[in-house]
Amino acid sequence: MTLTPDLKKQLFRFIVVGCSAVAADFVSYTLLLNFFDYAPAKSISFILGTVVAYVCNKYWTFEKPEHKNSEVLNFIVLYTTTLGVNVGINNASLLLFPELVIFAFLCATGSSTILNFIGQKWWVFRHR
Repeated sequence: MTLTPDLKKQLFRFIVVGCSAVAADFVSYTLLLNFFDYAPAKSISFILGTVVAYVCNKYWTFEKPEHKNSEVLNFIVLYTTTLGVNVGINNASLLLFPELVIFAFLCATGSSTILNFIGQKWWVFRHR
């Protein structure tokens, strides 16, 4: 795969959006802990971070302003799938290297990030 200028721009924007989504997740989680227990606060904050990722990637990263219901469904399927991949890789890494928690986290996050980019670029926001 050749890194064209357009692909480089999308990768850069995807990373910025990802950091923004994580920040939205973290800030909202921290604030919601004033009102809810851990699990509901994390559930709500995860959803908020995911909404940030969807909106910013749709309109900024991949520049797809037209409305398509299939995009929302495909995005949910993609993120549900990559959540499973993330958790699975994290667990497998910890089974192999139980003392390397940060390594497991990075392997899991890196894998799901790559899959999310590929899935969004060539499936979710790909218009025929």
